[in-house]
Amino acid sequence: MSSWPLPQELSSWVLLLASTLDARLHGRFAALVGGALFAKGRRTVTSWLRAAGITAGFKPCYYLLSVLARRADELARLVLLRAALPVAAARTGRLLFGLDDTPTKRYGPCVEGAGLHHNPTPGPAGQRLVYGHVWVTLALLARHRRWGSIALPLLARLYVRRKDVAKLPRWYGWAFRTKLELAADLVRWLARWLKWTGRALWLACDGAYAKRPLLRAAREAGVVVVSRLRKDAALRTPPPPRRPGQRGRPAVYGPNRVSLAKRAGQKRGWRRAEVELYGEVTEKTYKTFMATWRPAGGPIRVVLVRERDGWRAFFCTDPRAGVAEILTAAAERSSVEQGFKDLKEVWGAGQQQLRNLFANVGAFHLSLWLATLVEAWAWGRRAGRLVDRSASPWDDPARRPSHADRRRAAQRECLREEYQAATEGRGRVRLIRRLARRLLRMVA
Repeated sequence: MSSWPLPQELSSWVLLLASTLDARLHGRFAALVGGALFAKGRRTVTSWLRAAGITAGFKPCYYLLSVLARRADELARLVLLRAALPVAAARTGRLLFGLDDTPTKRYGPCVEGAGLHHNPTPGPAGQRLVYGHVWVTLALLARHRRWGSIALPLLARLYVRRKDVAKLPRWYGWAFRTKLELAADLVRWLARWLKWTGRALWLACDGAYAKRPLLRAAREAGVVVVSRLRKDAALRTPPPPRRPGQRGRPAVYGPNRVSLAKRAGQKRGWRRAEVELYGEVTEKTYKTFMATWRPAGGPIRVVLVRERDGWRAFFCTDPRAGVAEILTAAAERSSVEQGFKDLKEVWGAGQQQLRNLFANVGAFHLSLWLATLVEAWAWGRRAGRLVDRSASPWDDPARRPSHADRRRAAQRECLREEYQAATEGRGRVRLIRRLARRLLRMVA
């Protein structure tokens, strides 16, 4: 077994994660991280092991993935507090998180927990269903001063259909939970570890998650939710003020219904404001008002935005939130989808060719954490240090480095560390020969 020498920051984070595992797994975990960083082609576990130089003792690495799955909450907490949170410390006032689900394609009937799910990207073929796993994922949305919002994935929950849960071995103790229940569990995990910061916790999620189970868990945990609002949502007016001497419990919901279509159709009440969305300052025509909504358990702030193709409705469970804050949070949620794309294309999430349920969970989380650690490592570095576009004069020099560029920069730093170690001290010939063989295996 040979381990790649990681840069100092990455090495400290990896050692911190390894310290929570059994002492016999420390070296194997560090080697597996290096192998996942340098793996090429199809990102199967065997490609990880091949890149890490693990040949004889490869079976314990599969057991290690199952251990990572059972310790996912604890390891994700360390990634959040030690790597991701210091990156987002520059954001003032609040911490913004994103929540969404993504499928990973699998093949074969013996993959535990896999089933037919809705395909969010049917493509030209129009494939409505996809066979594989579905992951409800929580990510920290950090704003870079030059590159905009970047999603730092932290923790995921595997959604298994009820009919597929019955196929799992009983000793797994796997219980069926809906996507909303899994999302609510992630919200409670988030609030449990970040209440001490004293900063407001915001969660931007898709409209499919803006329902009672998630909103109730967020309200109990003190997390503010921002999301799309259905155009036919059953809103009501705020309750009237209490009369002097009125007894009984205060009313939560108003007596009259609110029609979003009628509010959007009225010509009066529209305002204009400049809002920074997707890295650009654009002028938006909006209308905002207070309402009450039973799934949210009380008052919400509603924002109607007029677009060229119609109008859209957003809501925030904090009635005191400003329009710019709500629209910005809703726009930054798109970075979660970009993060899913990077996970699948750069790290090969879902390509690990594993059958065991817990091994799949561990492999997916290892991809999540590596993506976050590489982003945190590259956060304060100049673009010229991360990517060299001199060989591509047709490329836009002002374009921000992609996640693949950051991963390659981390690889170059690892090679630089090993080259320096091979050219210093005694036994240089042997070390240089070993380094040359590893480089040749990477190239050929």
